[in-house]
Amino acid sequence: MIIGFAAVLLVLVAVVVDASAAYLQRQGLTTIADGAALQGADLGSVSAYTDGIPEGRLSQSAEQVHAAVGEHLAAVGAYDTYPGLTHGVDVDAAAGVVTVTLRAPLDLPLAVPGVEDDPVIVARGRAAVTVQR
Repeated sequence: MIIGFAAVLLVLVAVVVDASAAYLQRQGLTTIADGAALQGADLGSVSAYTDGIPEGRLSQSAEQVHAAVGEHLAAVGAYDTYPGLTHGVDVDAAAGVVTVTLRAPLDLPLAVPGVEDDPVIVARGRAAVTVQR
């Protein structure tokens, strides 16, 4: 009975440690996804904060937004921090909304029986730039 209780306790510890690792990685990816979405929505133009907003809307093409998101991820070192990181970008140009989806493999600290070998963490960030005059 003691051996069975010890085995159950070890599995519970492994589940808690792995769940904590997954939670922390998702939080980190969410932070990066939020920053990347804001960079994509702004198209990297910080001049809007210093020089003002141009007349009309900021033009957002999917190619420009995707490039701005990729540059942001490289600049913050996301690919080094999360090896195997992939990203997807969805642009709703009419609403001015950019959605960034990040996927990164999770290296579990402890092996839990029955858990898939290659879990993937997914995080999303959305940003919109609206002009109010």
